[in-house]
Amino acid sequence: MGRVKSRALPIAVIDTQANEEAGNIGIGPVVSSAHLAAGRSPALSEVEYGLMIATSAFNRWMVRCMAASGQPGLSSTEVAILHSVAHRGREKRMADIALVLDIEDIHVVSYAVKKLEAAGLIKTRRAGKEKMVEISDAGFEVCRRYGQLREKLLLDIASQARIPESELSHLGSLLRMLSGTYNQAARAAATF
Repeated sequence: MGRVKSRALPIAVIDTQANEEAGNIGIGPVVSSAHLAAGRSPALSEVEYGLMIATSAFNRWMVRCMAASGQPGLSSTEVAILHSVAHRGREKRMADIALVLDIEDIHVVSYAVKKLEAAGLIKTRRAGKEKMVEISDAGFEVCRRYGQLREKLLLDIASQARIPESELSHLGSLLRMLSGTYNQAARAAATF
């Protein structure tokens, strides 16, 4: 019987000196897949793992906070679209909502808008070929309650970490920059 070829992927080489200096002897980077951390930037793999779990946690938060605000049954995408529509109280084109939220498929926005309109949270109208979307009074009230719960539940917990506002702002800038990097890489992968 022949030897079975291993399907294991390479494991990341861990910088033991940096770990020893940090007091983390024998502990490597926290990544979702060691084979992805084996390349030139194990640190980026750490960021990617952090993004994956943060995205899941953030999506769960949005859905549960919106349910606690009196509007159960919305997906995280629908919650994000509702907040985007409520932003600055001005009506928006569906294409602009997709652009701002980096949603590639306009059908995702279209479905969410129909669901939000059926729930009475937004109003729509036609302007030529464009569909314009505006927050309704009920939608504004739900977003207001969401904001109150966010202040009470999320910010009370987050403040215990004592992360300065300037660091949070810097983190937001880095995440936006990384989103551009990943979008550019996705375009390259689509033509590869």
